Amino acid sequence: MALNIRQMEILELARATGRVAVEELAERFDVTLQTIRRDLGELADQGELDRVHGGAVLRSGVSNIGYEQRRRMNDAAKSAIARACAAEIPDNSSVIINLGTTTEAVARELLNHRNLTVITNNMNVANILVANDSCEIMVAGGALRRSDGGLVGDLTTEFMAQFKPDFAIIGASALDADGDLLDFDMAEVRVSRAIAGLARRTFLVTDISKLERSAPVRIIPMSEVDSVFVDAPLPPDLARQCVEWGTQVIVAPPRR
Repeated sequence: MALNIRQMEILELARATGRVAVEELAERFDVTLQTIRRDLGELADQGELDRVHGGAVLRSGVSNIGYEQRRRMNDAAKSAIARACAAEIPDNSSVIINLGTTTEAVARELLNHRNLTVITNNMNVANILVANDSCEIMVAGGALRRSDGGLVGDLTTEFMAQFKPDFAIIGASALDADGDLLDFDMAEVRVSRAIAGLARRTFLVTDISKLERSAPVRIIPMSEVDSVFVDAPLPPDLARQCVEWGTQVIVAPPRR
């Protein structure tokens, strides 16, 4: 079935933000809620979106959304999360930063920090922090993933194993309701696991929409994370679990 113009615009909005809401779409297109629900149903039937309560999200699966698309999604949320995370990183400290568009947002917020040592397997992070002339940047070797500037593989993991930084800043492609961090690429996951196990403190940076996505490979449980930086409160059950685990949750809502 061919998409109508409104459905194509809805799909573009979903690709830009990661999710769409029925009420907001009805107001935007000046149509009834039922019309929007029917549009979302048809988009779901064609495999473009997954229905969730109150709207729809980009379809999850066994492969990740493209890098450029991910970079544009939830930009305000990522910026808020990044500011909150960077505020917890003192000058004169060492930091490992892994792959992801949210970790790249953290790198931008570290540009005014002084005397940092940053170890990364993310070429985008390295290129961002080049502008900070007091920052020492150490880039892992490994196989370059051209799609997003990531370095992965056994060589990357071996390189990371040489360090014991003050902080690890990690992202994830999805979060499970029980608190597991999930991703798509096994080679990337091996590096992320190594990074989380090296640092004195591990920070997870993620927007709340990751709870509406799925990915097939488990990274680590949230119980192994010291602090979670997120743009909205976690679901009550998961929030209670974080208290039991001793995992701090820092909510940083986007600026209006």
